[in-house]
Amino acid sequence: MGDTSWLVCHTKPRCEKRFAALLEAERLAYYLPLIASVRRYAHNTKTFTKPLFPGYVFAQVTTAKRTRIFQQDLLARTIGVEDEPAFLRQLEDVRLIVASGLELSVMPLLTKGRRVKIIGGPLHGLEGYVDNPADPRGVMLAIDVLQKGLLVRLPADQLQPLP
Repeated sequence: MGDTSWLVCHTKPRCEKRFAALLEAERLAYYLPLIASVRRYAHNTKTFTKPLFPGYVFAQVTTAKRTRIFQQDLLARTIGVEDEPAFLRQLEDVRLIVASGLELSVMPLLTKGRRVKIIGGPLHGLEGYVDNPADPRGVMLAIDVLQKGLLVRLPADQLQPLP
């Protein structure tokens, strides 16, 4: 059957479920974590499932079927998994959290010194550095010429990590 490896599959927008169906049809192991989402409209309420990580499906793909998963034009790219045991432990953690039914949200991984861009609020577009990983809402905006910084407190959902 060939060697298998886990891939992080970055799908085209809103193609996660269709890509998961393709993997199912090809009998490939995959994981698409889904969470319930409730939408309230004027006269009714709808509950549906949506991907926990929009745009991503985790798949174990054989070398022989690697080209097949690109044939339906649902994928943008794939990312190889370097440390498969650690990756599988993290996937199991995600499964347990999703299955718990507890309320959850995905947040950017913010660590001390991480460069971020502010994506919301009155400071939209500014860039800075995370000051304190214990309280990652503190963002240091540098004034290089003065060798000073301004510490601003912002909600984490307004911060986008930069490469």
